[in-house]
Amino acid sequence: MSKMPPPSVPAVQAINLTKVYRVGHTDYPALRGINLKVMKGEFVSIMGQSGSGKSTLLNLIGALDRQTSGKVLIDGINLRKLSEDKLAILRNHKLGFIYQSFNLIQRLTSIENVEMPLISRSTPEKIRRSKSLKMLSAVGLTDKANKKPTELSGGEQQRVAIARALVTQPSLIIADEPTGNLDSKTTSEVVDQFIQVNKEFGTTILVVTHNAEIAERTQHIVTIKDGLIEKDQYLQKIDAYTMG
Repeated sequence: MSKMPPPSVPAVQAINLTKVYRVGHTDYPALRGINLKVMKGEFVSIMGQSGSGKSTLLNLIGALDRQTSGKVLIDGINLRKLSEDKLAILRNHKLGFIYQSFNLIQRLTSIENVEMPLISRSTPEKIRRSKSLKMLSAVGLTDKANKKPTELSGGEQQRVAIARALVTQPSLIIADEPTGNLDSKTTSEVVDQFIQVNKEFGTTILVVTHNAEIAERTQHIVTIKDGLIEKDQYLQKIDAYTMG
């Protein structure tokens, strides 16, 4: 299936991005001038050793933290120019977040967990339920809709988290080590899910990972070292989406 040419406005753009943390009188630079462009519909992995700045970059792109200098643009919108209220609206409407620890609410069923972002939007219950069922179906969990997290495997919990991130139809999904707590077989299944989401919905996906096998299945690998981009590689192979 051939992809349409990417639109001219990047989904994500970082321009001379820096982040310095101050502890007492000492400055600790986490990002030292990142320049990055991610086009709409790309599936991108961000790699690097612990402390390289990967998660800091993700937090800035996800509007969860403010940079020290430089710019982050989401769909051409300069995050630095937005108030905290407008940043919250952008996070709720344009972004979906997936974490290593799943972050599911234990007392709620799968479908109730998926519904949570729609509740914060005051979406009517009938519409909320319909959209959530559709997303659970997309990740192959229709039959687990009424199960609580303790009744699900780790891979199933992460697929519920993917459905929850998708339910608001975000233009960008940000995933921080989403397979860090999973075994290799389940990791492969979760990556399959990301690939399906990327192809079916055209969602731009940024995944931070230590796992080179995951990175090799994405379209675009960004490697960070000491707060700078060490390598920015586009994978040419068509079979990046296939699994032998």
